[in-house]
Amino acid sequence: MQTLPKEKRYETLSYLPPLTDQQIAKQIDYMLDQGFIPAVEFEENPSPQDHHWTLWKLPLFEAQNAQDVLNEVRECRQEYSNCYIRVVGFDNIKQCQTVSFIVYKPGMSRY
Repeated sequence: MQTLPKEKRYETLSYLPPLTDQQIAKQIDYMLDQGFIPAVEFEENPSPQDHHWTLWKLPLFEAQNAQDVLNEVRECRQEYSNCYIRVVGFDNIKQCQTVSFIVYKPGMSRY
């Protein structure tokens, strides 16, 4: 068993290697298949304990597929390239956030 290197961990998936574009799209498709409402959030210098990020536009109530969400991620990144960006999924029955994962960190080349 080996200890992980010291670095900030933000979400459950942050303990995995960075997701590929296809893996991100699959996670978003899963959220949509579960009926969760996706939203894009960003924060310049988040703390692992900081659960309140700034919402990019309104939640994507009309999103039909992963590409709709990824288009918003791309727009957010163009405006706030110095910020961390995450996708969250809201469950309108439980009235809470059920999924959250980072899709962009400053210095990443994709999206």
